[in-house]
Amino acid sequence: MPNETILIVEDSPTERRGMAALLEQHGYAVVTAVDGDEAVAKATSEQPQVVLLDVILPKANGFQVCRRLKTTPATRGVKVILVTSKTQESDRFWGLKQGADDYVMKPFTPQQLLGAVARQL
Repeated sequence: MPNETILIVEDSPTERRGMAALLEQHGYAVVTAVDGDEAVAKATSEQPQVVLLDVILPKANGFQVCRRLKTTPATRGVKVILVTSKTQESDRFWGLKQGADDYVMKPFTPQQLLGAVARQL
């Protein structure tokens, strides 16, 4: 049973709860954040193995948060999966260029999300 910590950064309460429930059912510890600034603070304090990061967020967008996490020594090693409704190939390219380790498009199936997490652990 995994005991890895996953940080979910999602401003939609419905999506956040759904993702948290899915991950908790599969044995992951879940921490949540609702905006870009909180995401950086929680990633630093909680040291999750994986961050599921929405792109469209209040305060700092997911691309900015990803870049910040990947350039800060304390969080550089965390795996970042962008989970977003931005479906253009250019969005994916830009996300991966910011240092994201994977890119999952909404709406996703539970298998797609769990598979992306498993690939990063």
